[in-house]
Amino acid sequence: MTERRRCDWGDSAPDYVGYHDTEWGVPLHGDNQLYERLTLEAFQSGLSWLTILRKREGFRAAFAGFDLATVAEFGEADRQRLLVDPAIVRNRAKIDAAINNARVALTVPEGLSELLWSFAPTIHQRPALLSDIPAITPESKAMAKELKRRGFAFVGPTTAYAMMQAVGMVDDHVAYCWRATG
Repeated sequence: MTERRRCDWGDSAPDYVGYHDTEWGVPLHGDNQLYERLTLEAFQSGLSWLTILRKREGFRAAFAGFDLATVAEFGEADRQRLLVDPAIVRNRAKIDAAINNARVALTVPEGLSELLWSFAPTIHQRPALLSDIPAITPESKAMAKELKRRGFAFVGPTTAYAMMQAVGMVDDHVAYCWRATG
């Protein structure tokens, strides 16, 4: 049996294989689903994605399955609970941003999913190598600027681009990866 060739990061740890092969770069829609990915990418800032991936189920439990309406109702008791929850990254600024962002997302007239997907580039060049993948793009800068304008927190252009990659707004599987399409 021939082993599939993946993006280098997709083979760098066993936890990455399933994520790479079944989720990363697959188009994803839905307000709660995109809120989850945006939140996880914000928590990843300054950390390894592997850390977040390994704590993902803890995040889902702590943040009520990333249900926007539920998280938007979180109060001080929830905030304190999250600050001591070892199943997640206990960072006050990121926790506050996650709660704030749920509240703000509910005010987006067109819905969070439609807003975020409006920044997906219409043309995207497949990277030949990992070194060809940018950290930010004009689209991620525009997305971050608009999210901040609307009141979202902890959503800079690097976080925005990582989310764009994760949810398939861009397909950054390198040319030799079996997941590379077109």
